[in-house]
Amino acid sequence: MSLSNILVIEDDSLVARTIERCLRGNEYHVQVVNSGVAGLKAARRKVPDLVLLDVMMPGMDGFTVCKEMREDALLKDVPIIFLTAKNKVEDKIIGLSVGADDYLAKPFNVDELLLRVKAILRRTSPLRPESGSAVVDGSPASHKTTPDPIIRIGEYALDTRSYVFTSPAKGKIRLTPVQYTLLYHLMTHPNKIFSPSLLLDEVWDYPSNTGSTDLVRVHIKNIREAVEEDPKNPIFIKTVQGYGYTIQSEEQHTPLK
Repeated sequence: MSLSNILVIEDDSLVARTIERCLRGNEYHVQVVNSGVAGLKAARRKVPDLVLLDVMMPGMDGFTVCKEMREDALLKDVPIIFLTAKNKVEDKIIGLSVGADDYLAKPFNVDELLLRVKAILRRTSPLRPESGSAVVDGSPASHKTTPDPIIRIGEYALDTRSYVFTSPAKGKIRLTPVQYTLLYHLMTHPNKIFSPSLLLDEVWDYPSNTGSTDLVRVHIKNIREAVEEDPKNPIFIKTVQGYGYTIQSEEQHTPLK
């Protein structure tokens, strides 16, 4: 089995060496570069399995690097974890909205970083869920009888081949990889309520007490901004106060807030 290739884009040499030692000690192939421009060049020369990305760098910051990667056909599906001292909620919203899978605040625990790296690599190898099976109008169906690769709930549709989500309010939306995985999970389990911690476990594949439930909340917020006509009053991804999130099939639509 080939080892995963991880690209570290970090301008602080001490932090970069610490990350490199941790990853090499766990038998990952690691390349370290110290700027956003160099990181993009390195990624285009050899597409990595994962990018660990600093935010505050001279020349090109990490948000811009992430956005450039998501707009590049070669790099658009590469998972990205931000490692950043910018840990305000608004910074997290920006980082996840431009396409990052996760963020880890500096100073960070290397053991937790390693757990997140392992979880994301498990989840993204292969990246997509079983695209052969489909769910139509909220009902699971075998790919032997339902070749349609489109998952449909009411007027909403998720194309499992292209990451494109179709919303009656916003039309066709290209999802980031983690947005796709999250929507796929919710749409293939209609009417089930997922707590943020359960989504961290089942979607991000994080062990218990790893990761922040804020990660889920920000991703849900960003998806609502992209697909809902009125994100503050969502009708597709519902919040069940005190419990979590759900997508309801047409047959069981009830007015949740």
